[in-house]
Amino acid sequence: MHEMGIASSVLDAVRAEARRFPNGHVYKVVLRIGALAGVDPDAVSFCFGALVLGSGLEPLALEIEYRSRQHVCAACGRSFAAANEDSACPECGSADAVFSGGDELEIAYLEVEDGAPAARA
Repeated sequence: MHEMGIASSVLDAVRAEARRFPNGHVYKVVLRIGALAGVDPDAVSFCFGALVLGSGLEPLALEIEYRSRQHVCAACGRSFAAANEDSACPECGSADAVFSGGDELEIAYLEVEDGAPAARA
């Protein structure tokens, strides 16, 4: 199951980035997974949860942004979610569309809570 390796790599990246915030705590990581990435989002989420337990990163949350297959119409320029590789543009009906996304597998962003003490007046 390569989803365990993906979850482990995400945690490694979170640990590396967390070093940039010595007074903060990373509490959420958002992972963007495209429909064509060949990754099961539920399996990544399960593996991630298992790896976080007892890791010192608790209560780190994983949010997954699922991205559908995307095309851009060469005729009118509209970007649209495509059901398959020969989907027609919903705006103008042209079949001349180019693949533009849906194969992503990336960390979109981290949310960090500032743990620095508040300044006293």
